Amino acid sequence: MSSQAEGQEGKRSARAKGARRPRVEPEPASPRTGAKRTLVEVIKQIPAYLRLLGGLLTDRRVSALDKLLVAAAIVYIVSPMDLLPDFVPFLGEVDDVFLLVLALQRLIANAGRRVVTDYWVGSLADLSTANLRRVLLAATFFLPRRMRRRLRAIGRG
Repeated sequence: MSSQAEGQEGKRSARAKGARRPRVEPEPASPRTGAKRTLVEVIKQIPAYLRLLGGLLTDRRVSALDKLLVAAAIVYIVSPMDLLPDFVPFLGEVDDVFLLVLALQRLIANAGRRVVTDYWVGSLADLSTANLRRVLLAATFFLPRRMRRRLRAIGRG
């Protein structure tokens, strides 16, 4: 066999070996994984959300009932003992995020988006209706139905 023929044979066998290897494709992210990623981003921003709620407590444009709701949300978020204790990693903050978003939705509906955004230091996209709805849906992956009902009752004030 000539050296050129050997070279051709070597290339063919290398291609054949490469074709035999199974192609490993990354698995698509499950809805649960996406929900967890969404919640982790919001959990990282909890201090900014607390500053937002603190500012709304002092604003004249927010009704007394909504201020009471804001105060209750702050106490609930800061308190280590709630429906899901905060010492439980990740899950301990999910109920806080759920109640926080319910409170924000109510504040936006009652006081107005402009009042809420006056105190927000993050991206305005974080407070969009679609994003808040996405965060609530993400939290529902991790909260039992009974707990969601209790938190909604608290959120209605």
